[in-house]
Amino acid sequence: MEKRFLIDTNILIYFLVGKIPVAEFEKITNIFQKSFNISTISKVEVLGWHKISLIEKNNIESFISTANIFYIDKIIENRAIVIKQENKINIPDALIGATALVNKMTIVTRNEDDFKKIKGLRIYNPFK
Repeated sequence: MEKRFLIDTNILIYFLVGKIPVAEFEKITNIFQKSFNISTISKVEVLGWHKISLIEKNNIESFISTANIFYIDKIIENRAIVIKQENKINIPDALIGATALVNKMTIVTRNEDDFKKIKGLRIYNPFK
């Protein structure tokens, strides 16, 4: 079975603005082509930015229309509650981490500090 990834908001943004490290660009591009999974939380975070222009919003919507978007269901909600109880972590990261765990995915993020607190979560940081 091929490894599955959940792309965190910050990696989505870095990819869109061309700031992925050169040494990891091919791997990240491959992940976007074969395992373009995001949480609905990341979609809200990216598109909900208060300074986004209409053109940027349309371009991002077009880009993420090819992603598999994982919505919050009872299982993810319950796992996020446990994560939140066990760790000092913000709600969006708890929900994104829970989404990755429930769906057996490795999270792709630069934000290791919060996610490393979540037991059992696999993390890939292309900036490391």
